[in-house]
Amino acid sequence: MILVALGANLPGLAGSAAATVRAAIERLDADPTRVAAASRIWESPPWPPSDQPWYANAVVRLETARDSVALLGHLHALEQEFGRVRGQRNAARTLDLDLLDYDGMLRAPPQAAPELPHPRMATRAFVLLPLAEIAPDWRHPASGTSVRDLIAALPGDTICRPLAPPSA
Repeated sequence: MILVALGANLPGLAGSAAATVRAAIERLDADPTRVAAASRIWESPPWPPSDQPWYANAVVRLETARDSVALLGHLHALEQEFGRVRGQRNAARTLDLDLLDYDGMLRAPPQAAPELPHPRMATRAFVLLPLAEIAPDWRHPASGTSVRDLIAALPGDTICRPLAPPSA
């Protein structure tokens, strides 16, 4: 199972952050990659807490002929296409695409990128809640913990709520 998280909190070429996430999902659904499932759009506050706008988030399950390195390169190219400029960590952005899991592959530094599974995905509601919509039986490749148990372990004051119906 190949999982990618999408997020945006600045308007871009497609319009609002939510419109950008929807447009990016459509762009991901192109040969040799197919979107097999897409979550609803969710909204969440910026992390770490700041005065940035809230994020629009989603997770997609992909089918692709690309290997993990080629897929990550494709994701970075799409970010640039949507106006992403990489700069300061946790800065506001027009589009962020994170490769979460690539068929359960385990890859940690100092191996070549991408690090898999995504190193911070297990503690992020804006990843786990949409992921549970499209892959309710998914388990973290390193720990074996179910997505439901990861969600149950989130802090009680976590804010992440659905913004829109499923996009695909």
